[in-house]
Amino acid sequence: MNKAIGLLGGTFDPIHVGHLRPAIALLECLNLSEVRLIPNYIPPHKATPDSSPEHRLAMVKLAASQTTGLVVDERELNRDRPSYTLDTLKELRAELPDTPLCFLMGMDSLCQLDQWHGWQQLLDYAHLVVSHRPGWRPDFNDNITTLVSTHATPDTKQLSRQLNGYIYLFDSPQLDISSTHIRDCVKAGNNPQYLLPEPVLNYIRDKGLYQLPVL
Repeated sequence: MNKAIGLLGGTFDPIHVGHLRPAIALLECLNLSEVRLIPNYIPPHKATPDSSPEHRLAMVKLAASQTTGLVVDERELNRDRPSYTLDTLKELRAELPDTPLCFLMGMDSLCQLDQWHGWQQLLDYAHLVVSHRPGWRPDFNDNITTLVSTHATPDTKQLSRQLNGYIYLFDSPQLDISSTHIRDCVKAGNNPQYLLPEPVLNYIRDKGLYQLPVL
């Protein structure tokens, strides 16, 4: 069996250290061969992104270029339909039949997982690795309570021994930073330095992203 890989999807509008630090921590903690950053084309559970797919992809590539082990997977941007995680996991499982897949998400996403397209099938293709966010206290409904009690493991080795099927709750160094906050900061004319990689910040400035329209 090959070494496990991590998968981190998101709008990344823009990508920031709140995305990147947990990805790096999981890369190291789970001894993953890589973490793939997968920008969404049309996120099913969020508003339409402020910036174009081309800009978001460019920013993710700039961020990934700073860290060994982070790579960019463009597949969802090449679709002309909503970016359903299940479709991506099916594709990756077909491409990597002997590689454990660890799909990374926040605790807030796990709490709402039963609203996702085909959520009951996700563990047929990957493990779910769930990071805690600052101050977040999980409040699971019955569906998620049953899912976690059935599939949770405290043993990270299980994630490399099996191709899929486990949920691992990871107490990660999450940072309370959001893309919304960064966009608002830029719109207000303030400086978001140190909230995101410097090459990404320079790109935002160079391209004039997230600026208020001139009336």
